[in-house]
Amino acid sequence: MSHLRVIEARNEGEIQAPRGVLDEIIREGARRLLQSALEGEVREYLERNERARDGQGRRLVVGNGHLPQRTLVTGAGPVAIRQPRVRDRRAGERFTSAILPPYLRRAPSVEALIPALYLKGISTMDFAEALSAILGPQTAGLSPTNIVRLKEQWAGEYKDWARRDLRGKHYVYLWADGVYFNVRLEDERICMLVLMGALPNGQKELVAVWDGFRESKDSWLEVLRDLKKRGLERAPALAIGDGALGFWAALQEAFPETRQQRCWVHKTANVLDKMPKKIQPHAKGMIHQMYMAETKSDAIEAYKTFRQTYEAKYPRACECLAKDFEALFAFYDFPAEHWIHIRTSNPIESTFATVRLRHRRTKGSGSTQATLTMVYKLATEAEKRWRKLNGPNRIAQLLDGARFVNGILEQQQVA
Repeated sequence: MSHLRVIEARNEGEIQAPRGVLDEIIREGARRLLQSALEGEVREYLERNERARDGQGRRLVVGNGHLPQRTLVTGAGPVAIRQPRVRDRRAGERFTSAILPPYLRRAPSVEALIPALYLKGISTMDFAEALSAILGPQTAGLSPTNIVRLKEQWAGEYKDWARRDLRGKHYVYLWADGVYFNVRLEDERICMLVLMGALPNGQKELVAVWDGFRESKDSWLEVLRDLKKRGLERAPALAIGDGALGFWAALQEAFPETRQQRCWVHKTANVLDKMPKKIQPHAKGMIHQMYMAETKSDAIEAYKTFRQTYEAKYPRACECLAKDFEALFAFYDFPAEHWIHIRTSNPIESTFATVRLRHRRTKGSGSTQATLTMVYKLATEAEKRWRKLNGPNRIAQLLDGARFVNGILEQQQVA
């Protein structure tokens, strides 16, 4: 008899099990569900990297038992989990669970869990059982009808948010990315165009979630024009993103005064993709020296060394690196406290990593609008935990026109 049947039976007066027994049954159901999800996540990671081999043909990514048992607090009480461990011997690579991050000690709320389950492809009819197993019996009232009503409510919230007044808003920094999703009722994958901004107080917030085409200038221009139409007048000081985005051409038209910073994570991956695997660890270390240098001149010296070392044998890799030269080193003209935030598009990447992982092996959500709603809901939940910019006091100086050289405020000479 399943734990849900036991609860039903108790309600019907068929049995009178002690409360402790019911709690234990629910906790066991939650434990099994989470354990199965974690095992599946690791299995998928191993399968995806099965071809990664060393010079002797040995696999570089293998399962390595389990981590010590940890306790996760759920609505059903504490649940003991043994997380699978992965040994990834590739340079700079490391497996991190998107389902159960290293420091998570509490299960997510319904506000975050329903969108995640929806993007996973879970049927509305199965939500009640899944939620009850994870969050406990207090979710038993979430029937399929209630779930539908809740999703309709969130759809309304998204529409209101997408039309909100932006007068008086100023985003000092703007991160851009395009995230793909499968949709069951569409022939092709759709792309969510996502913008995240940093306010003058250093707080990050979600700016836009819009369906369109990642490489299309027109799609991004539609987003930016809509923001301006709703009152966003002041141009960001700097925009950060992958070089392949159509965003850059649109930005040049909508906010021509905004500086551009290419994401070093994307650039590194693109350069290394054009080099043999045995060369990649050393090449990656040399690229790392560029964007971790203390000064722009040191970074450019590291860039020249890379080209001198590899241009003869790997011209395509060096051409890829040279393509966005100016935009790669723009961050040196901004406060050093902000460099960790503005060198890459990681603020967006980390937020949507879980969404991508959950979506990869499913047929996806039912419609474009439903996907928009659930992506928005997940992002706004994640927004509550977004890290504030380091050195927020530097933002006022930046907005006042202060000049930063190698991240340091240039002292004004007194006449």
